[in-house]
Amino acid sequence: MSTVDERTLAALRLLLRRSHLAAPDDLATLVSGAGRQLGADRAVLYLADYDQLLLIPLNGPGVDEPAEAVTIEGTLAGRAFSDVIQHHTTGAGGAVLWTPVLDGTDRLGVLQLEFPRRDPVDEALSGGAFDVASLLAELIVTRSAYGDAVERARRRIDMTLPAELQWQLLPPLTFVSPRVAISGILAPAAEVAGDSFDYALNGDIAHVAVFDAMGHGLEATLLAAVALSALRNARRGGHDLGATVRAVDAAVAAQFPVGKFLTGIVGELDVSTGWWRWITCGHPPALLIREGRVVKQLDSVTGVALGLGMQADPPPMDSERLHPGDRLLLYTDGVTEARNARGQFFGTARLVEFVTRQAADGRPVAETLRRLNHAILDHHDGKLQDDATTLIVEWATDEPRRTVSALP
Repeated sequence: MSTVDERTLAALRLLLRRSHLAAPDDLATLVSGAGRQLGADRAVLYLADYDQLLLIPLNGPGVDEPAEAVTIEGTLAGRAFSDVIQHHTTGAGGAVLWTPVLDGTDRLGVLQLEFPRRDPVDEALSGGAFDVASLLAELIVTRSAYGDAVERARRRIDMTLPAELQWQLLPPLTFVSPRVAISGILAPAAEVAGDSFDYALNGDIAHVAVFDAMGHGLEATLLAAVALSALRNARRGGHDLGATVRAVDAAVAAQFPVGKFLTGIVGELDVSTGWWRWITCGHPPALLIREGRVVKQLDSVTGVALGLGMQADPPPMDSERLHPGDRLLLYTDGVTEARNARGQFFGTARLVEFVTRQAADGRPVAETLRRLNHAILDHHDGKLQDDATTLIVEWATDEPRRTVSALP
């Protein structure tokens, strides 16, 4: 009988060799085949839906027994996803192993492996499951470019046209390195229009931006699309922070009628020193979170909105020296202005209370935002009147340990 290490090698070899000619619809078959090589009776890949409420199975050809969706809250599968920790149960029928599936540190879903009773879940088998899940994450990302199987699986409801475009503009929702962690989330997932965010790490500089375009519908998304494209074009052209903001302002003003604009925050974090520099363009100020509590609103400078052609040269800018472990919370006004049926706003005070509690619990940034997003939706009875976007930046942190704490 082969050893677990040999099984792992066989599973990875199967995925690598068959992936070259695999269509997106073949992913479920590849998962089943890799699971059998590991010795599992059953293998199912679950993908998180856009609202991060459910884990939805990637059923398809080659799957003998289609699986059902499971909730993230209150399940072992959900705990594997939320906390990025491997979980397993053992019973009379065998063992079930749940392994988080990560694209880098961006949570895509979980891999379920069911083993017969004769095969204990030991360290080698757990490590093999992580290896297979890591390769599957790469295949999910690459196969998604060639077909719609993954996208269809993730959608509980149809997306509007503006939301379709907006999601295509985003970077991965989460990025973590030893010196900086960045995570963002949009709501309502299927109807978002004018809110967006962007980030990039170039050398020692983490570039971060959040935008809120006026209005709703496709025009708001197009405003955000032009702003993001102008931002990236200026950044990749080597422009400094002030020139980048002016480039965004000019691009929006040139493409849209007078009076169309966006608000936003555009900033840079030097990950070698902790210096955060930012320009606020008619936008709610970022919150600085330190040691589990909000210590400051970064409201010392406020410039005009983008697209009005009124940016100063250079725009007003300020800087703040972060401490190791500090978090910056950037958000759009749809977060604090979300109202419930009784007319009560979610409000800045409730936002501060929530992020303070989550920070004190030491949760990873992506999980903090997932919970915040659901708190906002719950407050608004599941139906937002405006887009609500949040973005967290954490500096010089133990986030890599918290985010991938179960990796062997």
